[in-house]
Amino acid sequence: MNNFLDNLPTLPLAPWVESAMDWLTSNFSAFFGTIQKSGKLLMSQVTDLLIGIPAIILILLIVILAFFATGKKFGLATFSLLGLLFIYNQGLWTQLMETTTLVLFSSIISIVIGIPLGILMSKSSIAESIIKPLLDFMQTMPGFVYLIPAVAFFGIGIVPGVFASVIFALPPTVRMTNLGIRQVPKELVEAADSYGSTASQKLFKVEIPLAKSTIMAGINQTVMLSLSMVVIASMIGAPGLGREVLTALQRTQVGNGFVAGLGLVIFAIIIDRLTQSFNKKKVQ
Repeated sequence: MNNFLDNLPTLPLAPWVESAMDWLTSNFSAFFGTIQKSGKLLMSQVTDLLIGIPAIILILLIVILAFFATGKKFGLATFSLLGLLFIYNQGLWTQLMETTTLVLFSSIISIVIGIPLGILMSKSSIAESIIKPLLDFMQTMPGFVYLIPAVAFFGIGIVPGVFASVIFALPPTVRMTNLGIRQVPKELVEAADSYGSTASQKLFKVEIPLAKSTIMAGINQTVMLSLSMVVIASMIGAPGLGREVLTALQRTQVGNGFVAGLGLVIFAIIIDRLTQSFNKKKVQ
């Protein structure tokens, strides 16, 4: 049996993938180049805008947002104040703004793509059977693998970092949107039909409002996955706190790596609690 298996020809999957990548990069180089240049320009402008705002003003705005988002409780607001002041004190404010830009763009793109795909899956079993294996593939593939096509298409920098983050972070929004809409009670959908609601009215006035909490949970996961790609994306030139962690790793600078990692933890906790508080307000 072993001899039989050894004599089987090797499936040339790697050369096929290489050929496909070569064809894409050679035939669509102008398209990818345009996205890379325009995306880099836009993200640089957003980063410059964030850096241009005095740190103390931005910190106070985030603290006020946390205070009201959590129902006028001081827990998250106090943590945000102390955490952001710590990041500023460590000289990592610019890197935090670069990380914010990366997470912001990758999350927005993932949400804009993910919610319509989730709606499509909820309305079509055929679409669900096609998209679901793709989502499984995207979620189980190691994040480092996404860096290969990202570099091939867009070179190095923040744009390929956003591209890799979108692929990695997209599935939760798609899955949770599909799940939320499918879990809407059939009685309510039938009641909407009985009143003569059109498909769009039924979707936007019945199904999506009732599925908001589930969709928001998916968005929360997407944002956190985007943030988890920060360090990986730094390997292909994405700026931010992830680059500081990577540099500390390469130079064996334990202290610098710990401080940058702690900054990422603080940022992650603030984002996670804020998005969760928005979801709680939707549910109430």
